[in-house]
Amino acid sequence: MSLIFWCVNSTWIVLAFAIFCPIASATTPPKLQNSSSSVQVPDSLNPNPNPLQFPTKPQEVQIRETVPISLTQALELARRNNRDLQVAILELERSRSALRESQATLFPSLGLNANLTNNGNAIRNSSSQARTNFSGSAQVNYDLSTSGSRQATIRAAEEQLRLDELNVESQSLEIQLNVTTEYYDLQQADEEVRINQSAVNNAQASLRDTQARLDAGVGTRFDVLQAQVNLANAQQQLTNAISQQQIARRQLATRLSLAQSVNITASDPVGLAGLWQPTLEETIVRAFQNRPELQQQLAQRNINEQQRRQALSQLGPQITLVGSYNLLDRYNDGVSITDGYSVGGQANLNLFDGGAARARAAQSKSNIAIAEAQFASQRDLVRFNVEQYYSQLQANLNNVQTSSVALNQATQALDLARLRFQAGVGTQTEVIDAENDLTRAQGNRVTAILDYNRALANLQRAVTSRASR
Repeated sequence: MSLIFWCVNSTWIVLAFAIFCPIASATTPPKLQNSSSSVQVPDSLNPNPNPLQFPTKPQEVQIRETVPISLTQALELARRNNRDLQVAILELERSRSALRESQATLFPSLGLNANLTNNGNAIRNSSSQARTNFSGSAQVNYDLSTSGSRQATIRAAEEQLRLDELNVESQSLEIQLNVTTEYYDLQQADEEVRINQSAVNNAQASLRDTQARLDAGVGTRFDVLQAQVNLANAQQQLTNAISQQQIARRQLATRLSLAQSVNITASDPVGLAGLWQPTLEETIVRAFQNRPELQQQLAQRNINEQQRRQALSQLGPQITLVGSYNLLDRYNDGVSITDGYSVGGQANLNLFDGGAARARAAQSKSNIAIAEAQFASQRDLVRFNVEQYYSQLQANLNNVQTSSVALNQATQALDLARLRFQAGVGTQTEVIDAENDLTRAQGNRVTAILDYNRALANLQRAVTSRASR
């Protein structure tokens, strides 16, 4: 009888694997694949692989090297090193493990138990010998019916995995946007240093001209003082620009999680990043289709729905199949090993739980409504963001054209002001005003170009298609 039991149960287990294995493999999503990148990044920029390492000596945080990098290299470094993205990927791996845990309920559980005991007689002057006993058992349990709880748990784990996959995607897009924006900030800081350095050079040239005119007896001390004040103001602006440049460098370095002893600077020249061809309406529709945030709200709604079903399943019957096989042997008693088996079922039905299950289901139903409301709110926000960045894109493109004309005019005005001053028909004030106008025109053009690039990056973030990556 024992042999028949094990044969029957072995066949039953094989059939269970044949039934349940295709389901488990079909519902397990593929792991996230990291495609190898051809972007070359200096090894000196990579941080210490130990996340718990921190410097303890001043020389360990001393900047020893400043490396120029392109925007493409910055994005590659962020993909490799950004801590927020690493956390999102680890959360995704955790959800994969949780899904495998929930799918384990599709299979029966098998347990083994063995005991070996030696019993001695504690009575004085007894001739009884010590006895050694062995017992063992094997038990198989399988939940035949859980009133939908098992299926709901697996579906909830699948939706959580999908939610975390979308979170990795959303984090990747957000990090890409932040790195791109901060790279443009660094470019602007570099340009501000260059423009203010040019303003200092112009102020120094004006001071030399006014000093030469004073020495020749055709200038005034007032003109020299004006030139000196203008130079001091220009030097102060340059000092502030250098400070902002250092801040922009370290901010981007922090975003990229670079090594402690290196700094970076932007190697790409300032220029328009591209043109946006789709219309506003096409852009809005593409954003609705591709934004992972919208899909995240739908996944959260599905999780809440499965949690509602889990709660209600506690009101239904729970049926479990139980099988066991037992061995018993007492050494030196002249009796061979005895064995036996048992097969049975257990059924539980919770007749009254004080309304706890229905209360949990009501909570999940409210969470479903919340997720739907958040979806609608996110949808409206997506449209507003697209309209905002589209409008900024058009305005900044016009500003680029206007600022280019203004820069050309300011350059010509400064040349004429200097010629007039050298000919004695102009004033030093006109030269200083013209220099300041040129500095503002240069800054306005750089700002217009980089504001356009920022708006373009935000617009691309709003409509990035998952299928294209």
